Amino acid sequence: MIHDISIAIHGGAGTILRSTMTPELQLQYETGLQDALSVGYNILAGGGSSLDAVEAAVASMEDFPLFNAGRGAVFNNLGGHEMDAAIMYGKGLEAGAVCGVSHVKNPVALARAIMDHSEHVILCGQGAEQFAKLQGLAFEGDAYFYTEQRYRQWQEALKEDRVQLDHSDKKFGTVGAVALDKDGNLAAATSTGGMTNKKYGRMGDSPIPGAGTYANNNTCAISCTGHGELFIRSVVAYDISCLIEYKGLSLKEACDIVVYDKLVKIGGEGGLIAIDKHSNIEMPFNSEGMYRGCRNSNGRNEVLIYKD
Repeated sequence: MIHDISIAIHGGAGTILRSTMTPELQLQYETGLQDALSVGYNILAGGGSSLDAVEAAVASMEDFPLFNAGRGAVFNNLGGHEMDAAIMYGKGLEAGAVCGVSHVKNPVALARAIMDHSEHVILCGQGAEQFAKLQGLAFEGDAYFYTEQRYRQWQEALKEDRVQLDHSDKKFGTVGAVALDKDGNLAAATSTGGMTNKKYGRMGDSPIPGAGTYANNNTCAISCTGHGELFIRSVVAYDISCLIEYKGLSLKEACDIVVYDKLVKIGGEGGLIAIDKHSNIEMPFNSEGMYRGCRNSNGRNEVLIYKD
């Protein structure tokens, strides 16, 4: 049986308003999203796997400096970068994740390598970078990860001695992708630079299977973006899968309960992208906006930023 193919991506959620966005900047974001969508969709359209599609789409956004992942990762308290990523394949619940790496060009590629070539699920810090070198993955120096915008954000946060989200106006900087391929296999991937000025090796929900990233062929694929601590406590991605599997809810019903009710009750701001085994796509968020887009074989192809 040949399935409809679908992909959805996000580039973060939060206080994203038309009033604070220039036309030039909006076009840059839209271009970055559309490029990532095209990269992932073309793999699916060519008969490729959902796993390859989500990895390629996320890597495209990691290479795009406006998103808080890879090249555009925010600065931590010490003026360095600590990046996290995860990937999961719904066929056999395989997963790979990495946290706290500083110089790996594409953390999502490392997450994939951990899934494919190690007996572990999550590797951290120096050990993860050592494994990346053994796998021949690309590394970059500090200059590659430097952007003036991120440096200014870090300086502002240092002055006030606070940990802040991607922008001081609450933007949750994460990128992610979910996809369904022609064979009916679901996959999800997420990557982030975390919070500006973060300390003590803080890790969010992105690299935790079941919290910020999840895929199960029986239910759905999810990639989250939001206030990581609250998404971890709510086990958001797995909760949506459970509502579908055990309560028989539709993808939309499950997403709505978690994003608009459960998360809101504990102050969890953010959103997610989701695809189910029937190729349905949902992109809910309870913040002011979310960089997002989706494309499928039935002609849907859109990139969106704002709530309206």
